This record gives sequence, structure tokens and C-alpha cells, in this order.
Amino acid sequence: MRVFLTGATGFVGARVADQLLAGGHQVLGLTRSDAGAQSLMAKGVNVYRGTLEDPDSLRSGAAQADAVIHTAFDHDFSHFVENCEKDRLVIETIGAELKGSDRPFIITSGTGMGSLLPGAVAMENVFNANSPNPRVASELAGQVLQDAGVNLSVVRLPQVHDTARQGLLTQYIEIARQKGIIAYLGDGANRFAAAHVLDVALLYRLALEKGEAGARYHAVGEEGISVRRIAETLSAALDLPMMSLPPERAESHFGWLGMFVGMDLPASSITTRERLNWQPVGPGLIEDLEQVAMTTNN
Repeated sequence: MRVFLTGATGFVGARVADQLLAGGHQVLGLTRSDAGAQSLMAKGVNVYRGTLEDPDSLRSGAAQADAVIHTAFDHDFSHFVENCEKDRLVIETIGAELKGSDRPFIITSGTGMGSLLPGAVAMENVFNANSPNPRVASELAGQVLQDAGVNLSVVRLPQVHDTARQGLLTQYIEIARQKGIIAYLGDGANRFAAAHVLDVALLYRLALEKGEAGARYHAVGEEGISVRRIAETLSAALDLPMMSLPPERAESHFGWLGMFVGMDLPASSITTRERLNWQPVGPGLIEDLEQVAMTTNN
């Protein structure tokens, strides 16, 4: 298939492009920059110049493709609400172009949308439309398109990692280095689900090739790793002391990350593995965090 891929030069999207090419697909990769265009051409991706803020470029890109995979997202979390609203508009724009066809449209969300109660393990067959997380806007837009007959499915992401980036934990590590302590809230028992970026990229390709309209898939390699264990790993590796903070100090210590660092976000991928025969094999989050610290210290 010829796949229009947003976020084609991003942390996840670049690996999705590699997977699609390895699977024999053609990739039309969205980029706004010359540097991005060069990196895409170097790997055999067809360059498509455009931006998330330009609806005409999104519609035109989707019109040229047999399928669309949307991985792009503005990760400036200091403007998280605004960026979630922008993502909703992007999904609506692309979906409008795909109406009346059976072309697959895969969007991206977070695993937290699959949990009805704080701390409950997120499941693929659950969608909490009343979630207080602003990212719910992406799936609400997707639900409207599904109801209108668009062949849309969702890949939900946990903390996606390798030794270069670790989702929200990249900022967590930076704050720890700046302040000289590894802080966590309360007893640190709250959990983050996680997956290696290469496993995540494979899941997008399998969702394209084997997925079903209306399905939600969880790119989860590890169901839940406690923040306390993450802090212990980083404390030992970076030789920094640990400190428990009361929840009311989250914002003053962590800044914008404070809204996330105390969340309990375990998630299951049992159904995803069964439906798509997806078996994550990449290194675990703790292993990658140890490598990050080792590289820094050397």
C-alpha cells in the first residue's frame, strides 16, 4: 500500500516508516523541513511537504494514499491542552478526506484512555470518553469518524523508549539532573506502562496489515513499572539521592510534568497480542534507563 505517514521524521514515526518499507509498502512522509526531507529521501521515503497546521496539505496527502497512519503530535507539554485540540482538528481533517472509502486510518492515543478509574489496568475494549486527560480529544474525534463509516483504528501508546528517549521520563531525568535529586510522589507505587520503540513501530505495521476497523490496540510491552523502581534505578545509575515529595509539591518541583508524574497508568496488551500476533521483544524500560545513565556517566 501507499501510506501517508504523519510524524515521519519523529521518534516513533521514523521507525514506523522503516517498518512499512521493510513490509514492502510505499511511504509518503509528511515533513516541514529540508533536514526532514533529506532524512526521508535517504531511506527511500517519498517526501511530502506540509504541516499539521495546514489543512489543505493534510487533505492532499491523504488523497494520494491508500492508507493513513497519524503518529505526529506536538510534544510541548507546557501547551498540552492546546496540542490535544490541534490533534483533534488534524484527525477530523484527514478523516473527512477518507469518508466514503475503505482506506485505513490509524490514529494515535494514550493507554490511559482505556481506564475507567485511576489505577485500573487500561484495556483495549474500554474507552473512557469522560477522561479528564485532554488527549481524550483524539479518540473522541476518531469515534465520530468511525460512526460516519471511516475505517479507523487506534494505537494507544504508553511510555515509549530506547536509550535516547523514554517518553515523559526523558524530562523526569532532566529535572533530576538539574535539581540533584531523584524525586517521586508519596510512596512511588504508581505505575507507568512501557514499550520499546521498535516494538511499537512493528505494531503500527501489523495494525495496518491485519487490523480491524474500530479496533483499539495497546502498544504495551510492560504492564506497569512503579515510579519508585524507576527512581531507584536512576538513583543508583546517576549517583543521586532519592526523595519522596508530597503530592502538593508536584507542580513546584516538576513543573508541567507534575500533572503526570503521580498518575497510576498500568495497561494491558493481551488482546492486542492475540489479535495481531504481536510479540514485543525489545529491551525493557529499566534496562534502557540503566543504559542511558551508563552512557551519561561515561
